Amino acid sequence: MNLGSNNPNKDDKFCLQCLLKEANKGDMLKTIKEHIKKIADKDKSDYEEYQRRLKICLGCEWLSEGTCLKCGCYPEFKAAFLKQKCPYKKW
Repeated sequence: MNLGSNNPNKDDKFCLQCLLKEANKGDMLKTIKEHIKKIADKDKSDYEEYQRRLKICLGCEWLSEGTCLKCGCYPEFKAAFLKQKCPYKKW
């Protein structure tokens, strides 16, 4: 996507309600995955809970370009923390 263009090509558009992995934000997703690996196991959501949370985020009206517009987080990162909560109490 050419962010500097005033007339973006329609092929450059992407879903505004996508997680980073679906919005083709590969570098940011890679960085987030690296940070998730550093979370202590005792503080990390298990795989099933993590996937459940991300599925909820995918259906949320506040998700835009891989970012929660309500709290400003990257759901892929926030959902990885066991004690983190959605600002809308969806998880």
